[in-house]
Amino acid sequence: MKPLYVKVHPRDNVAIIVNAEGVPSGAAFDSGLHATENIPQSHKVTLTTLEKGAPIIRYGEVIGHALDEIGPGRWVREDMLSLPQAPPLDQLSLATRTAPPQETLEGYTFEGFRNTDGSCGTRNLLGITTTVQCVAPTVDYAVRKIETEILSRYPNVDGVVGITHSYGCGVAIDAPGAKVPIATLGHISRHANIAGDPLVVSLGCEKMQPSRLLPFFEPNVIRLQDNLGFQATIAAICEQAEKRLAILDQRRRTTIPASELNVGLQCGGSDAFSGVTCNPAVGYAADLLVRAGATLMFSEVTEVRDAIHLLTPRCADEATARKLIEEMHWYDEYLARGYSDRAANTTPGNKRGGLANIVEKALGSVAKAGSGTIHHVASHGEKVTAKGLVFAATPASDFICGTQQLASMNMHVFTTGEGSPYGLAMVPVVKVSSRTALAEKWPDLIDINAGAIATGQATIEDVGWQLFQYLLDSASGRKKTWAERWRLHNALAPFNPGPVT
Repeated sequence: MKPLYVKVHPRDNVAIIVNAEGVPSGAAFDSGLHATENIPQSHKVTLTTLEKGAPIIRYGEVIGHALDEIGPGRWVREDMLSLPQAPPLDQLSLATRTAPPQETLEGYTFEGFRNTDGSCGTRNLLGITTTVQCVAPTVDYAVRKIETEILSRYPNVDGVVGITHSYGCGVAIDAPGAKVPIATLGHISRHANIAGDPLVVSLGCEKMQPSRLLPFFEPNVIRLQDNLGFQATIAAICEQAEKRLAILDQRRRTTIPASELNVGLQCGGSDAFSGVTCNPAVGYAADLLVRAGATLMFSEVTEVRDAIHLLTPRCADEATARKLIEEMHWYDEYLARGYSDRAANTTPGNKRGGLANIVEKALGSVAKAGSGTIHHVASHGEKVTAKGLVFAATPASDFICGTQQLASMNMHVFTTGEGSPYGLAMVPVVKVSSRTALAEKWPDLIDINAGAIATGQATIEDVGWQLFQYLLDSASGRKKTWAERWRLHNALAPFNPGPVT
């Protein structure tokens, strides 16, 4: 491939290198620019001379200021620019650029499961939830036994899921922060993909009793401390599981409008291409799904904070915009209590992939939110029931964000530039790569390749429609994601901002 870079916005004075092998010193671009040093793929090249203190602009936004003069054709590295201040939260434009109504997409459906509580599932799973980490190994053992000895008798059930976690005791259970993990785990325990009706395994003496985890709901509870030994406990779990499996086996997929999809959007192992290829394509698919009446959640507070000035104008009204600001403010204070700030977000992999700092990362991350109006803002632990585009506040940690979104979603989209085998047991996780090189290296882990956008072989719209159809097919069970095929299931990691005792 000839030397090629991508410039995102007319104002940009840096661009990113497209060539998989990078470009060597002296490489000539079509624009007449020459590289003055070897520059790796996805890293930034200066398009003009940048004086000391000059703004470095990508996505049409300032991502830093030059610490010294930087000539044209140079490789712009992390240590060559300063981190700008985050946008001040008291000076933001509120609900001033809401998107005009788009034409409704009619007739799009998936084959799913209708539940008695009104929710709709994309899988038919037996869920065994736990009230405390102490019982997790016992439930894991029971799940393996059910899978090998019982499940084959119930061919219409997709699988068995142990909803295990690290919470439930040794915590200040009445502290304000405890509401977040308790609510999250309660919502997951009544997830649409387990028909909203779990078996519950409790130790007996834990702080998070079943009545606290699932108020106003009377589940079938198996208490380990009530049974005579391990084998008796496993037998009790298997007996109740078989009764539940018999009910689940009677369920069949039915045609359901696409408006019943609740899709969580997340990125992990991001690189400088993420905001050019996979995230904009996901954003396009998000716009399509919103037009079809679905719910789309984007999250990750620290990967939104530096782009907040682009989002508050898109809120449906001032109240929604102020709620979005409130979530940013809460997280600023949360980080400050730990003597940290949003700059702690970026990883060595992000930097290896060309992201200089959290500002550049956030500007690319919010592309997942598409172009539509933000209809609702949900706090940590809140179950999302609103339709349209929703900001659901979560940390940016892949596993915590995934767990928090799982409380509401029945489908998940995960974009990556550096690569991640991340998966969840309870929902299909559709993996979208930012670079063709990654998709070729991991052909049995990446579901959708957005890398062709960078080379002009595909458009954002092309990949957006591809992802839209893939989501409908996966939700219907017609396709299995690679994470499902390999059974790559990360452990749940509920967000606990409260004290541990």
